Amino acid sequence: MLDTELVALSKYRRERAEEMLKTAKRDLAAGDYASANNRAYYCIFHAMRATIALTGEDYKKHSGVISRFSEQYLKSNLLPRELSKTISTASVIRNRSDYEDFYVCSVEDTHLLLDGAEAFLMIVKDYLMTQWENYTLNE
Repeated sequence: MLDTELVALSKYRRERAEEMLKTAKRDLAAGDYASANNRAYYCIFHAMRATIALTGEDYKKHSGVISRFSEQYLKSNLLPRELSKTISTASVIRNRSDYEDFYVCSVEDTHLLLDGAEAFLMIVKDYLMTQWENYTLNE
């Protein structure tokens, strides 16, 4: 059974993911593609952390979050395995946009990344809502 604090943390992190998606869309509309890529990645990252929060776990490194999310939710088919491609693509684009000199992500790839982040968040939100609902019913 879930703990009240874990549910609250999960909801907080889901809200952060939603904020990142809104910011990514705003940055894209402003033509700031590197920032849009960064925010889209963090939308996905916070959505993963919102899910992992329900187990009471957390990780300091992004690789730890990605690894645990993939192991617990994708490989076990709790969530669609195809999400791993979205995670991988977002991570590569974010790292290149943030750290590589002269890297410019195409407008098309930025649009695809934002679309992927939005789809990722919707799938995770549906899963989380079910988990939170189950928690409420079991209280």
